[in-house]
Amino acid sequence: QPYAWEASYTRSWDTVQEDEGGSIQGAVEELIARGRRRRLLAPASAIRRTIIRHLILLLDLSSAMMDRDMRPTRFDLMLQYAREFVTEWFDQNPLGQIGVVGMRGGIGERVGEMTGNPQEVLKAISERHKLEPNGEPSLQNAIEMARASMSHLPTHSSREIIIVFGSLTTCDPGNIHDTLNDCVKDRIRISVVALAAEMKICRELCDKTGGQFGVALNEGHFKDLLFELIPPPAQRAVAHTAGGAPANPAADLMLMGFPTRLPDTSPPSLCVCHSQLKSEGFLCPRCLAKVCDVPTDCDICGLMIVSSPHLARSYHHLFPVKPYQAVMSLDDAASAAPSCHGCATLFKETPSATASEGMSPLGRYRCPECQHDFCADCDVFVHDVVHCCPGCGK
Repeated sequence: QPYAWEASYTRSWDTVQEDEGGSIQGAVEELIARGRRRRLLAPASAIRRTIIRHLILLLDLSSAMMDRDMRPTRFDLMLQYAREFVTEWFDQNPLGQIGVVGMRGGIGERVGEMTGNPQEVLKAISERHKLEPNGEPSLQNAIEMARASMSHLPTHSSREIIIVFGSLTTCDPGNIHDTLNDCVKDRIRISVVALAAEMKICRELCDKTGGQFGVALNEGHFKDLLFELIPPPAQRAVAHTAGGAPANPAADLMLMGFPTRLPDTSPPSLCVCHSQLKSEGFLCPRCLAKVCDVPTDCDICGLMIVSSPHLARSYHHLFPVKPYQAVMSLDDAASAAPSCHGCATLFKETPSATASEGMSPLGRYRCPECQHDFCADCDVFVHDVVHCCPGCGK
């Protein structure tokens, strides 16, 4: 088979196996069990994470991205997954900001300025004709451009670079190891998703800065590697000086403002961000300047303006829902509820004989806090979407 993508389509039926009755229910349960096992391996205790994130997305726009080992091409697939990544990233990290930098022709090109508005980021990477791949990539030039755009950021925000790299070479003007040392000094975390093969310099970039490195095996694995970088990374320990004091103490408190939302029927006035006459918008609580979207920084007084739902949505990473325990039998609970506490679906009374590891034969999953039972669908929905147990509110 000349192309790798042909193998993924010609034998796609191998991933789904029918049981004796011709049903694929067992295969679906196995996929759910795989997700449950991955969630159970995650740390259940609260980990210190940075909820205000600043991310630069480095996209390889070299001629190597026109290879067709991933359908339709590496370039088109990268743009498609980048758009999905940006949408999901802002949904999980509403207080963060993203900028986009491209690598082609031996230089770094700024594709999109760092912004907290997902529509602006999506617009920057949707214009395909402006991103046409050519030439060789330059890791050093692109990282230096990304580092310079994050030099003014405060210490309480995280600085991250995600590189999607499809080439096997990098055309650099100087010593890239000096750039790596500067990134370590500036506490910038670099993660790389490689589409071709592992390069030693890419591995070093990730290992020394505390990022993640992965080589995509196929289209699905490429998306998995990219989406694993959406949750905020755990904050690294602060280095201590000889006197015992932290070398760079983290900010414990930071100033935020909750704006007043103006309705569509309010008198039109100029916004400070675009100088356009609009009725709707948000008023800064400190200087009463009008901005179009939140979260953002006020252009007049510099106050970070956020809405309370954005702030609440950022906190589920700090206090994750504890994994539900699979109920193996009803012997230990005499007064077990007959239906799911979330959707009121009746549980099956006879245990399944083919339940795989990590799955309950009764289809029951119990919250360790409130002891309410949930079905498999509600278990996945609570942990992946709601991020809050309906039974105990934790």
